[in-house]
Amino acid sequence: MSFLGSALEELADQPSAASLDTFRRSLDARWIEEALEATGTATLRKRRLPAQQVIWLVLGMALVRDRPIAEIVSHLDLALPGQGGTAIVAPSSVAQARSRLGPEPLEWLFNKSAATWAHESARDDEWRGLALYAIDGTTLRVSDSETNRAHFGLAMGGARGTSGYPLVRLAALMAVKSHVLARAAFGPYATSELALCRELWAHIPEHSLTILDRNFLNANVLVGLHDAAVERHWMTRAKSNTQWKVVKSYGRYDKLVELSVSSAARKQHPELPTTFTARAVSYRHPRSKGRQWLLTSLADPNKYPALELIELYHERWEIELGYDEIKTHMLQREETIRSRTPANVMQEIWGILITFNLIRCEMVNIAKQADVPPTRISFVTAMRFIRDEWAWCAVASPGSIPAKLQRMRDKVLRFVLPQRRRERVFPRAVKIKMSNYAKKRRPTSRRSAK
Repeated sequence: MSFLGSALEELADQPSAASLDTFRRSLDARWIEEALEATGTATLRKRRLPAQQVIWLVLGMALVRDRPIAEIVSHLDLALPGQGGTAIVAPSSVAQARSRLGPEPLEWLFNKSAATWAHESARDDEWRGLALYAIDGTTLRVSDSETNRAHFGLAMGGARGTSGYPLVRLAALMAVKSHVLARAAFGPYATSELALCRELWAHIPEHSLTILDRNFLNANVLVGLHDAAVERHWMTRAKSNTQWKVVKSYGRYDKLVELSVSSAARKQHPELPTTFTARAVSYRHPRSKGRQWLLTSLADPNKYPALELIELYHERWEIELGYDEIKTHMLQREETIRSRTPANVMQEIWGILITFNLIRCEMVNIAKQADVPPTRISFVTAMRFIRDEWAWCAVASPGSIPAKLQRMRDKVLRFVLPQRRRERVFPRAVKIKMSNYAKKRRPTSRRSAK
């Protein structure tokens, strides 16, 4: 069913959230009820902002970044009428409603929806019978409050001093072709990507290929990922000091190799073998000084041609583009996300990830109608389209909304981007010089810097 067609079909289900119908097409109302029940946060007494509406508020915060939270409640018509029929609520009431809800229902809702949407989209666009995924990490700046500093910590820059804002480290599993997130984990900045990703490996499905960067060239990760499920493959780049023994040669730059597992790794994980095999494929990038080697569990050279593997590996950058969509376009390159307590930060991040997935799901739908890959759909145009629809629903008469949405759908080609020009080169460079003024730093205690 089209997400944007028949926009008023579910208005009667929750009249006070009329402007959220685009997302309602994807986000099953039963999931919200299950999230509240599973986390014990369902509203038992009548409130102006019941728990179901606060969930929609958190999603609205992710999409409407330039408005105060209390104004978002009013703009999306989320509050139930009080005495005298007014729907205006005090900012303090909104803050209390968010605190009552906590982050757990949003986490549950993300995990449930992400698993459904991401695996479905990955199966729609397989490579040689394998669903394609990528895993990588990033960081997010959060509001500089004492509690956020104590919980999330600061980046220590040596002679450059500490970071100006507390940082959250985030790792995610993403369906490569659609950019839909399948799973995510985050925590204090001091937590390593490898530690966060321990929560992700079990959620990679069978008959899949996960593309990783060299940080994950670790026997415990790779052996466990491949051996714990049927046809669950991996691919990564070798490090400059990676050594192996050639077992079989398929060609000059295509070999089956044996890698040793260090005694330290086997002491920490006794179940690991002393060696494991992988396929090594080499290529030379036109702008690279030397040859690069890829390592993968896809050992059959006939079923998985080397040239296709080389081209496929570079789709690992799709997860970087996904992070850019979140940080540059959704968050509008703001210095921090707005919440000032750790619980609200976690709640807001889960809301951002759910909203990102909802936008990407809409883009998948548009791509099917335009008969192009989802990566050819403009994230910015789709996001603005959804924002516009929320604004229409907040001010328009109900009868005019379906016609407006249909006119937008008729202009679907404006969502389609040109083919990517892979020959373009953008060398890294400093675009804006650093300020001549001294850095503003609050006093940092040892506890808050941890």
